[in-house]
Amino acid sequence: MRQIYCAVTDNDWFDFLRVRPDLPEINFWKPTPQTFKAVGEGGIFAFKLKAPRSKIAGFGVLTVSADAQLYHAWQAFGEGNGVPDLATFVRKIATIRKNPDVNEYSFIGVRVLVHQVFFPENLWFDPPSDWADNIVTGKTYSTDTQAGAHLLNELETRAGGFPEAVAPRYDFPGLMTTPQGGYGLPIPIKPRIGQGTFRINVTRAYQNECAISGTRVAPALDAAHIKPFSEGGDHSIQNGILLRKDIHSVFDAGFATFDEAGRFIVSPQVKTIFNNGHEYRKLHGKEMRKPDNELWQPSKEFLTWHREQRFIG
Repeated sequence: MRQIYCAVTDNDWFDFLRVRPDLPEINFWKPTPQTFKAVGEGGIFAFKLKAPRSKIAGFGVLTVSADAQLYHAWQAFGEGNGVPDLATFVRKIATIRKNPDVNEYSFIGVRVLVHQVFFPENLWFDPPSDWADNIVTGKTYSTDTQAGAHLLNELETRAGGFPEAVAPRYDFPGLMTTPQGGYGLPIPIKPRIGQGTFRINVTRAYQNECAISGTRVAPALDAAHIKPFSEGGDHSIQNGILLRKDIHSVFDAGFATFDEAGRFIVSPQVKTIFNNGHEYRKLHGKEMRKPDNELWQPSKEFLTWHREQRFIG
């Protein structure tokens, strides 16, 4: 069973992104922060365009839903937000909210999509027969219903030639019969996690606060990889720590690390090499403020790698 969220989609957002199909991640944002539970990770967003089009014109696969500041959303996804620049993004949110006080540090709802497909107009199709014109945000369909199965088949048929966009489907004899149209049992998608999703996830996990200095000034913060992606690290939350940008640079350069107890360790080489570094040495021994959710806390394996492979003792 799969969940498909048939999402009312802004025409300008769609038109901006349809000519940029190769962006690694896009943000189907909401103008206000709000909890989103209609579908979970791996759920499909079907783009149901607003009137006068009123057609389903593509889809994407959800990786994460969270609240984030406009600034962080722009840093994470850039044009993947469906706008050309941060100033336009702020103005658009302010206009929708009818609130001139909206700024780049205001929070919005972020819904990160990958594997996105934008159909050419000749492949657009009508929403399910039970779709009501007064739906404002969207409606969830389950593929174990006739309407949901039909919607998934329509999306998959039109996405032919985009093998990465949808999970493969196979028949499992004895488990189910093949539905009309030749489709078998759906294999769930594990959506790819990109750099933008990593930034949003880590920023959320640390509640917009540097794990060492405690600063909450958004432009000063970075989502730092413990083990660099270029050296085999991944974009999981467990491989990330939210750090002040200068601390991030010192950490990446190997002049600081974390011990087994999670304390910040600053190398004496900072003073030896640079005859400086007091601002970092005074943080020596400070305990990392870890996320409350244990599943989001840094991996011991990654921290050990950093101590053993990157730290300049």
